[in-house]
Amino acid sequence: MPAAVLVGAQWGDEGKGKATDLLGGDVDYVVRYQGGNNAGHTVVIGDQKYALHLLPTGILSPDVVPVIGNGVVIDPGVLLSEIDGLAARGISAERLLISSNAHLIMPHHKALDKVTERYLGKARIGTTGRGIGPAYGDKIARMGVRVQDLLDPGILAKKIEVALGEKNQVLTKVYNRRGIEPAAVLEEYLAYAERLKPHIADTSLVLSKALDEGKFVLLEGGQGTLLDIDHGTYPFVTSSSPTSGGACAGAGIPPNRLTKIIGILKAYTTRVGSGPFPTELTDEVGEWLRQTGGEYGVTTGRNRRCGWFDAVIARYATRINGITDYFLTKLDVLSGLERIPVCVAYDVDGVRHDEIPMTQTDFHHAVPVYEELPGWQEDITSAKSFDDLPPNAQAYVRALEEMSGAPISAIGVGPGRDQTVVVRSLV
Repeated sequence: MPAAVLVGAQWGDEGKGKATDLLGGDVDYVVRYQGGNNAGHTVVIGDQKYALHLLPTGILSPDVVPVIGNGVVIDPGVLLSEIDGLAARGISAERLLISSNAHLIMPHHKALDKVTERYLGKARIGTTGRGIGPAYGDKIARMGVRVQDLLDPGILAKKIEVALGEKNQVLTKVYNRRGIEPAAVLEEYLAYAERLKPHIADTSLVLSKALDEGKFVLLEGGQGTLLDIDHGTYPFVTSSSPTSGGACAGAGIPPNRLTKIIGILKAYTTRVGSGPFPTELTDEVGEWLRQTGGEYGVTTGRNRRCGWFDAVIARYATRINGITDYFLTKLDVLSGLERIPVCVAYDVDGVRHDEIPMTQTDFHHAVPVYEELPGWQEDITSAKSFDDLPPNAQAYVRALEEMSGAPISAIGVGPGRDQTVVVRSLV
């Protein structure tokens, strides 16, 4: 059985959790393949809302095995807090598997993330300060601490000592901050080890066997395409690869296992943090989108910047990821508008760009070229089929589909688990 990948096609916060949950009944394994607790998924089941940060959304489906892949960086304290929070609501994490090769976020990562962002001032990236970037930096520098190190106290102690030998020099002598005591960190992380041991596994092997047995594996990322470390709006990006190419590396399965790459698109556009955003609305219309769409970060609570749909970005996401199907979310938010602008190209110093400009400078200077589509007044939150949508809503979806270059196979018409119009199967 092949695997499918779920990727954000904008700057994240597109509604990947809702899409994963929709597929939950057909999926055997859900794998989080990158990022850390700087991303969040919101899933609404009945009158219950669940905000997940490190745990894959499959944790909410009783027959699904949730997996945290090797490409994720894990704050064990946050993970255990999230597990305990779900347990208090009657949801067990007993099935959870954690890759032994995943890297751990350490106290020095969080300390350095916060202080360096503060020192950047106006040039700051807009990180969450949760240590994700420094953890990935140490991974690449081959100074990281991995989940498997929790199983060997001697190795763990040595790695903490070596890391803090350098990091404490930076904290104390460069930033005038207090150093971190290695013994205290070791004690804290050995306590985490006791609780996490039953979940640690060779998840790449587990997933390979599952696929050989005909199981359906869904890979879900955090953030979105435009936040990819290579293909996003660098340097205002995350520190990992949320794109479909990153899914294979972050889960430990080969590309020839993938047959479905499902992109998640919001019916308008949002982003959190600093960086260019051509269609951003800083007026009362942008505030209306924020309020109506509930555009506040799941993890941080920060206001999301809001703007109109950007077809240039959608086409880019289709190309970079090889998207086979789109899930369009939050179409209901646009109900009540007379006309809906859609960005179809950029103007950069008088030159039209139908694709994202090659350079960071040109993208920062991109001015959206809009086409207006007719809006609709009807409430669409109870729609069960595509034909239930008003004609203008149908036309809007078809226009976005044509501009994006991949079929829209599902449409979110509300936050609830059952508020999804399925045009064609995503499995």
